[in-house]
Amino acid sequence: MENLTLNVALLRKRVPNLTVAAKEKGLRPATVSNLCTGKTPVGRAELRTIVALAELAECKIDDLIIRGHEMKMIETGIKIVDFFSPITRGGINGFIARSGMGQLVLLAEILYRLKKENYTTMLFMPDTSSPELKEVIESSDILIRNLTSAFEAIPNLNGNVILAADKSLVATGEIYSLLDKLNAIDGLSTTTFLVDPTGEAVDEELPYGPLDSHIVFDTELISRKLFPAINPISSTSMITENNENDKKHMELLQKARKILRRYRELRFLVNAFGFDRLQFADKEIYKRGERLEAYLTQRFFVAEPYTKKKGASISLGVVLDDVNRIIDGQVDELSSEKLLYIGSLNEVM
Repeated sequence: MENLTLNVALLRKRVPNLTVAAKEKGLRPATVSNLCTGKTPVGRAELRTIVALAELAECKIDDLIIRGHEMKMIETGIKIVDFFSPITRGGINGFIARSGMGQLVLLAEILYRLKKENYTTMLFMPDTSSPELKEVIESSDILIRNLTSAFEAIPNLNGNVILAADKSLVATGEIYSLLDKLNAIDGLSTTTFLVDPTGEAVDEELPYGPLDSHIVFDTELISRKLFPAINPISSTSMITENNENDKKHMELLQKARKILRRYRELRFLVNAFGFDRLQFADKEIYKRGERLEAYLTQRFFVAEPYTKKKGASISLGVVLDDVNRIIDGQVDELSSEKLLYIGSLNEVM
């Protein structure tokens, strides 16, 4: 039972607007999302939920439930992404952000980095005039404006492909028509990124339907100029929810989230009453959370013309070691300011 998962690809193909359809069937969108991402095991799902999903997809239950497979991440070298919400190779990864929060900058950075790793990068041009789109276009090998031009580009593709598109294509179902074509090609692995330049995704429940990775942006981090402004508590991935292969990563992730969650609570108290009013144990958590938050900031390659600082790429192995040192108090002598926009801890030790 533990190896069973939903056939999410089939659901996406047959029920593009799954959130709306699930509500109409009397299902909670969060319940459906948790099943699709594996957060809730199929073995613990109510039978009526599975039956309702099979009815929506107009398929047999045997077609809806498949034996699970090992998920693999794409390592980007971006600390906060690889640690808290790893990109799922061959999956659909979505950005949840309001306009101007840096989602297009992050997308451009990911495309730039993966292009150098021999991924073919495709951009389904969004209907936006955002100045941040310039870097995304420059990091894309192929620009497509409609399904016709997309289908024309398919015969020339091979190996690993990154497809970036905006939310409007989810509602029309066009993104799934394109993915069907891409996934039908032997030896081709397509990893998808969905963004919403309008910012409406923030106000919707499951705006993209089931996702393999959620990257949620944070206005509070933006107000303090901590970039990339990704919320480490809300951002999740099937890799970290489901994968038991890397115990060290999973254990550190849980510890880091616990510290950062408490740190965020304590920030309100510190802002209202001052740091000295905290209990000794809370002072320690606050300072370590502050260091961890600072460490997770990063310089981007696509931003070099504006920041005048060289971009940095940090392997996940180094990130795990660094996070462990911060959590264990091995760098308590360092101020959080010294950790802002560094690469690894070795730069300041």
